Amino acid sequence: MAIVKMKRIRLIALARDRETLLADLLHVGCVEVSEPEEALHDPAYAGLLRRDGSRLGEAKEQLGALKQAIDTINRLAHQKGGLFTPRELMAEDALLSADALKKAVELARTVNDEAKAAAACSARATRLEAERLSLIPWEGCDLPLEETGTKTVSVLLGTVPSAVDFETMAGAVEEAAGAVQVTLLSTDGQQHAVEVLVHKSCEAEAMEALRTFGFAFAQMKSLTGTARDNILRLETEKKDAEQEREQHLAAIRALGGRKRELQIATDRVQQVIAKESAKERILTGGAILYLDGWCSAPEVKDLEEVLGRYDCAWELSDPDPDEYAKVPVQLRNGPLTRPLNMVTNMYALPVYGTVDPNPLMAPFFILFYGIMMADMGYGLLMILGSVFVLKKMRPKAGMHDFFALLGLCGVSTFIIGALTGGFFGDFLPQLAQLINPNTTFTALPALFTPLEDTMAILVGSLVLGFIQIITGQIVSFVKKCQGGHAWDGIWDEGPWWVIYLGVGLMVLGVGNVAGYPAVLIVGILMLVYGSTRNARGIGKIGAFVGAVYNGATGIFGDVLSYARLMALMLSGSIIASVFNTLGGITGNVVTFVLISMVGNALNFSLNLLGCYVHDLRLQCLEFFKTFYQDGGKPFRPLAINTKYVDIKEEN
Repeated sequence: MAIVKMKRIRLIALARDRETLLADLLHVGCVEVSEPEEALHDPAYAGLLRRDGSRLGEAKEQLGALKQAIDTINRLAHQKGGLFTPRELMAEDALLSADALKKAVELARTVNDEAKAAAACSARATRLEAERLSLIPWEGCDLPLEETGTKTVSVLLGTVPSAVDFETMAGAVEEAAGAVQVTLLSTDGQQHAVEVLVHKSCEAEAMEALRTFGFAFAQMKSLTGTARDNILRLETEKKDAEQEREQHLAAIRALGGRKRELQIATDRVQQVIAKESAKERILTGGAILYLDGWCSAPEVKDLEEVLGRYDCAWELSDPDPDEYAKVPVQLRNGPLTRPLNMVTNMYALPVYGTVDPNPLMAPFFILFYGIMMADMGYGLLMILGSVFVLKKMRPKAGMHDFFALLGLCGVSTFIIGALTGGFFGDFLPQLAQLINPNTTFTALPALFTPLEDTMAILVGSLVLGFIQIITGQIVSFVKKCQGGHAWDGIWDEGPWWVIYLGVGLMVLGVGNVAGYPAVLIVGILMLVYGSTRNARGIGKIGAFVGAVYNGATGIFGDVLSYARLMALMLSGSIIASVFNTLGGITGNVVTFVLISMVGNALNFSLNLLGCYVHDLRLQCLEFFKTFYQDGGKPFRPLAINTKYVDIKEEN
């Protein structure tokens, strides 16, 4: 249960075996192909090798088409799926079928083409409707829209603002031009549509008068026929466009039942993308190929078995300490500590060759969560939810870790809730009081309660925090000893342990004269030497002052941070009790249960997140800083990775 040991692999094989070799490496799933920059910059390789070509772009285009088709079906075909439907089991050969992928991509393109055609029809219908609406004001005009007049009469169609009084405008135009007829065709809240018939000899005077009222010519876009004829034509074309759109949507809905085929195809093409991505990191020299990467040591035997089937040469070597920052990191833990990968991945992976924090963090994280949540009812819900999802849905790694951690924290919450007598707060005693006011059942049995033993819980929280901080210091000491720096461990952590011992003896009143004072003096002298051993001259004073200030205030602040364990336990218990009391005021069992359940659901939801965030903070800020070296990069082997199916285990 630690960071998996990695082996550096360098492989030279025949270029003709590239496809089958990558397929076998995908099956084994234990080799990460590294970027070839180092080899390309090495003069010994640069003249002989070059990057290999791939079909990565084509594969990504296929994935995009598949995802777009699935989104289209979800949006337009209204296909329903069970929330807790387990993934389909599929043989590896069936998943990697190139023919099945080709058919699914063709299906996706058909769906996308239908969606594109439907969108074009929708856009055309929208445009036609806009044109129809623009002609509505001119529907009362009996003249063809292309008609501009006769030899002696001009036809002017235009608009004036609706604020203009039509009668006033018509009178002014007739007075200015004389031989003119102004007709109001329509009006709305913004403009008047008007038709002006004027003798050409008076057209200039009429236009001059019209401009004073804000007249603007209508834009008819070279339309022919009357406005009414064009409106009828546009309505017919719009109806045809809508019918055509509906035909395309019907075709999409008919293909909606094949959504699962598209989803499985996304898993198929992801494997192609994985191989093609690896192919781009492989170097070739024509007849041969060169691969540089990392292999997880536990799977070396399986890898060697695969490579033994090829005409190739390979070398496996342990990374040098100078390379540790570049070595990918894989954490491999047991069922009780593996769920903590979620916490570690959220923070940062450790550097290769350092400490896996999960086994050290697991008991503290799970215990602290239970202390903060501290309710049997909440713990039971967490356990049942975890078991249901893990058994029914079989979630993948990330979600599996989340629900597994939820279950472990649920067990802790249930146990601490049993010790504090909490079951949805004081739900059961209040329910009993409501049913029978004379009942003697006033509380569940409890070892201690948040409201009555607050100080004891606070002291216990601080003690637990101090234990975790000491654990971190011990881990730091062991790391330094294993790295050949035992004296650094003695002088960095040792003085504080001696000081802790002295303070503990003082609190217990042991050795008032020659006991704890001597221990404290020894600890302080060790701190003086340890903090100043690498400083020179006046810098020794600064180093000592800094060590004392940072150490004392840092440790005190870190320990004090664990008071949040008591605070969240207390707040959760009080909120649950308040909602139970509000329900009990009604005097009705049904309304009591409803109000209590709603309030407890809210309290449960808030505490699920709040306890996680505060627990995470204690681990990352108080615990990790004493020993954790972050900055590791995740191990990403060429391996089968699916979302919609699970691979059947081969016998």
